[in-house]
Amino acid sequence: MYRPEIKVIDCTVRDGGLMNKWQFDDKFVRRVYESLTKAGVDYMEIGYLSSEGKFSRDEMGPWKFCAEEDLRRIIGEGEKRIKLSAMADIGRIEYGDIPQKADSSLDMIRVACYVHQVDAAIDLAHHCIDKGYETTINLMAVSTVGLRDLEEALSDLAQSRVPIIYLVDSFGAFYSEDIETLAKRYMASLPGKTIGIHCHNNQQLAFANTITSIICGINYLDATLYGIGRGAGNCPLELLISFLKNPKFKVRPLIEAIEHEILPWSKKIDWGYFIPYMITGVLNQHPRTAIAHMESEHPETVTDFFDQATSVA
Repeated sequence: MYRPEIKVIDCTVRDGGLMNKWQFDDKFVRRVYESLTKAGVDYMEIGYLSSEGKFSRDEMGPWKFCAEEDLRRIIGEGEKRIKLSAMADIGRIEYGDIPQKADSSLDMIRVACYVHQVDAAIDLAHHCIDKGYETTINLMAVSTVGLRDLEEALSDLAQSRVPIIYLVDSFGAFYSEDIETLAKRYMASLPGKTIGIHCHNNQQLAFANTITSIICGINYLDATLYGIGRGAGNCPLELLISFLKNPKFKVRPLIEAIEHEILPWSKKIDWGYFIPYMITGVLNQHPRTAIAHMESEHPETVTDFFDQATSVA
C-alpha cells in the first residue's frame, strides 16, 4: 500500500479533547508531538481554532483555542519537525481571530461543516487560503445526507479553491461498500482535488473503512493514538501506520506514547467500543445520546438504552 501521495493526519489532541474538554496538560501534548515526529506522521491536529468570546477558558482547555503562545510551549525553541493543523467549526471562529500564516505555528486549517453550511465553509476556507494556510473542508455526517443535497454540495466544492475535501463518517454508520461508493462519487464530482477520510469506530469498522478508502485512491488519512476520540473513537493510528508500507513511518514511538500518555487517560474517560456507541452507529444517529448514557449513573443499563433508541414515539 505504499503511495508517496498518502498523508497521515493525527487527531489525538483535537478529537480526543472532545471527551475531556481539551484538558490535556503540556506534558501530554508534547509527548504526542514528539512521538508523531519520530514516527514520521505528516500532520498533528493539535486542537480547534475557536474565538474566546464564544467559549470560556475556565471550562475549556487551551487546545480548544490553539493560541500561538500555547503552540510555542509545545514546539519549544527548536525547529518545528511536523506540520500542525487545527480545525475550525462554522460559527465558532471570527475571521479576525485567525492570524496570518506568517504569524502562526499552524500550517493547515481544516474547516468542518454540515451540508447546509457548505457555502459558509468555502468562504471561511478561502479566507484561510488567502492568509497563507493549507486548507481542507471536512463535510461531516454525510451518512445522513440525501443524494441531491450531496451532489449540490460537491458541485459547490468543485468550484472552490479548496484543494482537499474530506469524506467524514461522523456517526460510524458506514460499511466498506458505502465508503467505496462515496469515494468514487467524490472523485468523479471533484476532479483535480485530493480526497481525505475520517472514520469513527462505532461498529469497529474505522480501520477497515480507512483501508477501503486507500484502495479507492483516497490519500489523506485521519487517525488517533489508540483510537482516542469522541464516543467510539477513531481509526487507531498505530494500526494505520503498521498497515502502510512507507518506510518513513515508525510504529514504536506511537506505542511508547500510548503506554505513557494514552493508557492513563483510558482509566479516566471512556472511548472505544461500547454498546451505546454501537447502537447509535447502527441506527445512523449522532452519538450525543450514547455519550450522555455513558456519563450517567448507570451506563451498564444498555438494554434500556437500546429500547429508548429504537422506540418509535
